[in-house]
Amino acid sequence: MEWVMGIVPVVLLVLGFPIFIILLATAAIILMIFAPVPPMAMHINMFGSVDKFALMAVPFFIFAGEIMGHGGISKRIVAWVLSIIGGVRGSLALTTVGTCTVFGAISGSSPATVAAVGRLLYGPLRNAGYNEKFSSGLLASSGAIAIVIPPSISMILYGASAEQSVALLFVAGVIPGLIMAALMAAYIYAFALRSGIREAAGFSWGQFLTASKEGVWALGTPFIILGGIYAGIFSPTESAGVACVYAIIVTRFIYGDISWKGIWDVSVNSMYLTAQVLIIVAAAGVFSQLLTISGIPQSAVAAIQEMNMQPWMVLLVINIFLLFVGCLLDPGSAILVLTPLLAPIAMAMGVDLIHFGIIMTVNLAIGMFTPPFGLNIFVTQALFKAPLSSIYPGLVPFIIVNLVALVIITYIPELSLFLTRYVN
Repeated sequence: MEWVMGIVPVVLLVLGFPIFIILLATAAIILMIFAPVPPMAMHINMFGSVDKFALMAVPFFIFAGEIMGHGGISKRIVAWVLSIIGGVRGSLALTTVGTCTVFGAISGSSPATVAAVGRLLYGPLRNAGYNEKFSSGLLASSGAIAIVIPPSISMILYGASAEQSVALLFVAGVIPGLIMAALMAAYIYAFALRSGIREAAGFSWGQFLTASKEGVWALGTPFIILGGIYAGIFSPTESAGVACVYAIIVTRFIYGDISWKGIWDVSVNSMYLTAQVLIIVAAAGVFSQLLTISGIPQSAVAAIQEMNMQPWMVLLVINIFLLFVGCLLDPGSAILVLTPLLAPIAMAMGVDLIHFGIIMTVNLAIGMFTPPFGLNIFVTQALFKAPLSSIYPGLVPFIIVNLVALVIITYIPELSLFLTRYVN
């Protein structure tokens, strides 16, 4: 049975089948041939996998992110961030990172962040003297911060799979996300200094106050979501519903940048995106159950313990594995499939599962812009018509910078766990 679980998914992935079909086909073959279990067990496991309270947040956060992406929120965040760092060398590129970080706290989706911010800043970056390689690499990599900064759909899926608190995962992702952004900002400043780029005027209190006035409603979203969770007013799932209502009020009635028809179109698109996520959740639930029955996670833990590897070595191997997987699968699919396998290994090595969730998320975030198949690469190519021959080289320095961040986050667990001590 174990060889079927290893070979069949790889073959189907190479043939280009969707991930949910890969998982269900593998499970069906095993149940029909190897497992003395009635076929009805597959249906029961599928429905049981999506029958989790934490997963109710997924469609709400998807809808809130989509409506804010289409409702003029991103352009106000860009203006606000630029008003703060406009006098710093490399300010437009720094604004890109800052905006992706703030917008990530709204959307929770990496491709959506690349699209929303990139449409506004790619042209100005090119006009300011940044070459095509740097501009495309910057946007593809900056968007990945969105799945580390809370609220993150990937963390919700990990929390459901590993049975960990979503609220703790959210707060644990704050410092790691800021570390990624800070290291990228340091590289950008050095690049702009070396290239002699100074593209904006100095800081102006008038411009800052105007941008703050215009953007206060947009910037209020993460404070309402996270503040409500950690003040004990509502749960992460309830906060997602509040975010939807807030998004409609801000984009329709305050800014007036979206019509009722636009809201309907966003709702339909969000429905499709939600279906894509939850069908993978259902399929992964069946596959995970088979993993448990087969004893593969327990065998992997025993094998590692017999090798007498130090915890830091195990984490290094897991990081390399996740980086490879991350450039082949989207983060949600990878988390749902691999968490039941890797979480027991992490526990056996004494790694806190909240910290391990952040390690997995950061790895898979880097995979989003790692050649050859990182999803953000193709979003960038489609939006800005930049050839892969330019995008790939432009990503190299950002991959290196984020690998440094990954090492820091992996081996200094306090960075992830420090804030969780202040959450009830």
